[in-house]
Amino acid sequence: MKSDGRDILQRVTRGGVTLVGNLEGPVPFGFTERTGGVSSAPYTSLNLGTHVEDDPVAVAENRRRVLAALGAEPFADRLIVPNQVHGSHIVTIADNAPAAVEVARAEATAGADAVVCTASDVPVLLCFADCVPVVLVAPCAFAVVHSGWKGTVAGIAGLAARELVRASGCRPEDIRAYIGPHILGDEYEVSEELMERFRNSFPNTRVGEGRLLDLSACIRASLRDAGVADEDIWDTGLSTMKDNDRFFSYRAENGRCGRHGAIAMLRG
Repeated sequence: MKSDGRDILQRVTRGGVTLVGNLEGPVPFGFTERTGGVSSAPYTSLNLGTHVEDDPVAVAENRRRVLAALGAEPFADRLIVPNQVHGSHIVTIADNAPAAVEVARAEATAGADAVVCTASDVPVLLCFADCVPVVLVAPCAFAVVHSGWKGTVAGIAGLAARELVRASGCRPEDIRAYIGPHILGDEYEVSEELMERFRNSFPNTRVGEGRLLDLSACIRASLRDAGVADEDIWDTGLSTMKDNDRFFSYRAENGRCGRHGAIAMLRG
């Protein structure tokens, strides 16, 4: 029988790095917090993004610490970190051989917002600072998804779930989905035009009140459309704005901040 998920998501600190997730089992995964790293303000301290003008040496050390916390440091040379472009392109990794990893890394560097992985011992990291991180866990595979408003309206979480089914051979009902810290529906004010676009894209979903957009509700709808059961979708409920001491927030920090991450790996 499946766990209901509430006993899976835990806040764990290892080596000074705190993650919310599950570091046990065949697919350890977690959403990192901003503490436990070496970056200086305004990137204090566990910034994982290389594109925010932080010291590259500090970012490299921060990533090493996260890999160590996940138990993935021996596979640092296989780490995949996409260049996120707010699109819907998905990279699929099916082999941990060096040549295959380099091909997948090149594709991810060219621009991608989700990675589906059926290969063992290949850690995948995506970075965030208000947008929605989603981790999909199947029995022998996983996906990590970046779902900003553009990716959400494109249904990237559902697309990743479908690709996870295709690539791994699992069933939609085998997938558990975890929605990480993000700007919540009572905080994310957008234009009326964008709200209308979401209402049209998700006609059977309450996308928010007034001009406050609930990305999580739309992501749930996208996952349900892909066959993931609603009871297998778990939201941390953590706010990057309200919990700005724990997570980076582009809006709360006026556009200059670090990036926390969503990271996962299939154990060999």
